[in-house]
Amino acid sequence: MSAADRTAARPIIVKRIKKVAGGGHGSSAWKIAYADFVTAMMAFFLLMWLLGSTTQGDLEGIADYFRTPLKVALAGGSGSGDSSSVIKGGGTELTRTTGVERRGDIESDRRKINLQALRAELRKEERRRLAKLKVQIEEMITLNPRLAELRSQIKLDLVPDGLRIQIVDEQNRPMFDIGSAAVKDYMRELLREIARLLNGVENRVSLSGHTDSAPYGSGQRGYSNWELSADRANASRRELVAGGLTESKVASVAGLGERVMYDPDNPRSPMNRRIAIIVLHSEAEERLYQNSMVEASDSGELAAAVGAPPQATE
Repeated sequence: MSAADRTAARPIIVKRIKKVAGGGHGSSAWKIAYADFVTAMMAFFLLMWLLGSTTQGDLEGIADYFRTPLKVALAGGSGSGDSSSVIKGGGTELTRTTGVERRGDIESDRRKINLQALRAELRKEERRRLAKLKVQIEEMITLNPRLAELRSQIKLDLVPDGLRIQIVDEQNRPMFDIGSAAVKDYMRELLREIARLLNGVENRVSLSGHTDSAPYGSGQRGYSNWELSADRANASRRELVAGGLTESKVASVAGLGERVMYDPDNPRSPMNRRIAIIVLHSEAEERLYQNSMVEASDSGELAAAVGAPPQATE
């Protein structure tokens, strides 16, 4: 048999390698499945966090958008939820929906609340200081034998504007010479002692002079109760300053004539002739300053008038 015949008669063997996917620790299929699971969990927790941190108005806006997604698109323009919604055009007017507030508004409200609380605390502190001043003045009068004789003529009370100190006339013990602004000696001593105590508080003071209804001899065109009450208020101011009161602590000086009676049932009672000193609360002082600014703006200068003078006065 020739070589060619032997080659032709030899069987042809084909070897096929069967590939089988590896299992056990060598497989990576589980890693892909785990990665998909972790991704899904992250997406779930992100969604829950967004739902928890979104205001009620935003949620309603988003829900409304998905309920009628073509409503805004067909109407055209920006949606009413643009102010705070993550979906452009989503939802109803969110600024009118409960639970939606801008951060600046919240911070502004907090500042207002803090400022109000601070002012309330300052008012309480001022009331304590003025109540303490009232007690000090009463003690000062009690301990000074000369001033103790004037106890019935000194009226102390707390009023909305602050601590009011009124020094009134008695029939046989006037504070000033009749018809003039000359200060009696005991009145001078009392004012200077009060000045020493007024410097112990930061509050400013206002002074007003008052008369009774007895007509003054010169009548309306001459020297009247208006001028007399103003002169007596200024004389009292000078005595307070002489007693040590800082000039800048005087906020206002006014003469009110017979317009504000202490005893309105007895217009000619000597108690209506008085000097009123008010230790002002800070709010009362602020109102006084604002009123002065309004008057200055209207007239070009600070006005001291309080009304037309009466027809006839003391």
